[in-house]
Amino acid sequence: MILLNLLNPKTVASIPDNHFAVVHPLDDAPEQKVDLSVLGSMPMTTSVRLSLWALRGYLIVMSLLVLYHVMDLARAFRLETH
Repeated sequence: MILLNLLNPKTVASIPDNHFAVVHPLDDAPEQKVDLSVLGSMPMTTSVRLSLWALRGYLIVMSLLVLYHVMDLARAFRLETH
């Protein structure tokens, strides 16, 4: 029974300055969400824009390689000879 008492949530009224309180997100009060329609576009530097284009190219190339490998395993590129 002692173990079950440890698992019950406790309410803390005050926290000393040298301690931290950890609150589980399900036990925390709900917060106001950001309205995305009023934010507008995010400014990006040239290096960020180039990095994102490089990442996009990398993901496209890797996706094509996976597609090629799957089609090769399915023997889609081999001619049947009798």
